Amino acid sequence: MGEHSGRAPGRRFAVVGNPDNRRVTLFAEAVRAAGLPASRVVPWANVLRAGGAEFDAGEIVRIDSPGEDADVDRMLRGVEDPTRVEGAARWYAGFTAALRTLRGGIRLDDPDDLAVLFDKRRCHAVLDAAGVPVPASPTSGPGAAPVRGWDDVRTLMREHRMPRLFVKPAHGSSASGVLAVESAGGGRIRATTSVELAADGRLFNSLKVRRYEREEDIAAIIDTLAPDGLHLERWLPKASQQGRAADLRVVVVAGRATHAVVRTSRWPLTNLHLGGSRGDLDTARQAVEAAGARWTDLLDVCERAAACFPRTLSVGVDLLPAVGWRRAAVGEVNAFGDLLPRLTGLPGSGAEGLDTYATQVAAALLAHGGRPAE
Repeated sequence: MGEHSGRAPGRRFAVVGNPDNRRVTLFAEAVRAAGLPASRVVPWANVLRAGGAEFDAGEIVRIDSPGEDADVDRMLRGVEDPTRVEGAARWYAGFTAALRTLRGGIRLDDPDDLAVLFDKRRCHAVLDAAGVPVPASPTSGPGAAPVRGWDDVRTLMREHRMPRLFVKPAHGSSASGVLAVESAGGGRIRATTSVELAADGRLFNSLKVRRYEREEDIAAIIDTLAPDGLHLERWLPKASQQGRAADLRVVVVAGRATHAVVRTSRWPLTNLHLGGSRGDLDTARQAVEAAGARWTDLLDVCERAAACFPRTLSVGVDLLPAVGWRRAAVGEVNAFGDLLPRLTGLPGSGAEGLDTYATQVAAALLAHGGRPAE
């Protein structure tokens, strides 16, 4: 990938996304660095108001997240405050319907793939059916159990012997609405989450991770989230680095694991925007090899997960290394999981010296009319 420039006569990139979104900005910079005109940005608000958007036949189209634009959120979720957690099912229905209104162009993201990636139950089932290691779940695949509220969660914890589990909104992202629930002994329950439960019962996203110790509070949160759809997963004990829980975000571009970052946290939620921090990738690689495993085997798990979505150029895979670093499972596959600033490609990946966006631009041009640099 790194050997190709953006010289592709007649080619132009377009992005469906919010102009002030950082991913959109970085992608546009990568397009310019490749020697092409800046990508055309089609705001989601325009798509929703106009009932669609049209692209030229040769235009390479990247679909990006609707983000936290209040106007877009109001149209998709029907809420005034973009920090609210509720409304994910309506958001999902509106987002997937809007994808079907995009016409023409060469898509880097497949609408059918995106519909699966934004439903954690369907995504888990697809990965599991393909033999990709994933945490056990009673809410995906044939015979999936419905989750109508906290009573169902309690029942499934008991029936599936899951004293520790993650409760995730089926259509959430960025850990919005996710709860790490665990039995604390003596029948007590506690949950770790970034959800803020207001006095009137409304739920808000917060950058502060908090712990709820009262079961009635946990029940109130889950009962509020349940109508939007919930996905349950066994909480797998994860490897650690410097005494902090550790996992990896691995970006796969055109079928190849190109970028990786270790995320560490003192909380079960390792998201960097929730106070997680970047760990040391070399140390993680050494821990894998010291355990008698191969680093390439972990990357292979990510590539196998991405292969379940062959019509989408790039995904971000959340890889959960087990205690001891010898094995790993896939926690999630993210459609828009490439925001890893200042990170260049893995050695031997073909993306050395390139960030995630330059790698995607190079791969897209190579697949659709690019040629080697002169």
